[in-house]
Amino acid sequence: MLYPTTVRPTGQWLEQTGGPKWWFDSGALALDFAYTGPFADQPGREYLQTASDLAEWLDPRFDEVDGAVSDGDLRDARALRSAIASAAAAASEGSAPTPADVDVINLYAAIPDIPPALAGGTRQAGRAAARTGQALSVIAREAVQLFAADERDRIRSCAADDCSVVFYDESRSNNRRWCSMGRCGNRAKVREYRERRAAAGA
Repeated sequence: MLYPTTVRPTGQWLEQTGGPKWWFDSGALALDFAYTGPFADQPGREYLQTASDLAEWLDPRFDEVDGAVSDGDLRDARALRSAIASAAAAASEGSAPTPADVDVINLYAAIPDIPPALAGGTRQAGRAAARTGQALSVIAREAVQLFAADERDRIRSCAADDCSVVFYDESRSNNRRWCSMGRCGNRAKVREYRERRAAAGA
C-alpha cells in the first residue's frame, strides 16, 4: 500500500471534450496531478494553462504553500506531470517506467519537500511558507513510492471497454475495477442488469 508522508486530499472534477464533468479520484495525489492535462498519449483538457491555474490546483492540497507560482514553476510542473503520466500508463500495462521518466521524477523528488510540523510550538523553525517547488517535490516523492515494483500492480486501467482512465487501487482487497462507480461502474451494472433481463425473457 502507498503511504505518503502527509495525507492530502485526492480526487477532482474532470471534463470530457463535449461531455459532462465527472468526479474522478485516482487514489493518489501524483495521479490526480497527472490528470490535470493530456494523459500520456491520450487527448485531454489542459487544466494548467497559466501559473494561476497551478496555484489554484495546489491551494486546497497544500495549504503550506505561499501561493506564489512563476512561469518557471508552471514549466517544471508540466515536465513532472508528463513523466508521471507516462510512467503510470506504462505501469497500467505491466511495464516499468522508462529511464527518462525515472530521471525526471527523481530530479524533482531530490528537491527539499514540505517538512512535517507539529502545531502548538512558540518558535517558527525554518521558512514560514513553502514554495511551489517543495509541493512538486511532495508529488514526485509520492510518485517514487507509486512506481516502486511492489506497488505497480495496483496501477491499472478502468475495466470498461470504452475507458482507458488509469488509477491507483488503494483498497485493502486490491480489487478496484472502475475509474468511478458513478461513471463506468454504474454503466456496467445497468448493462449487466439488462443482459440478465434479456436472458430471463428468452
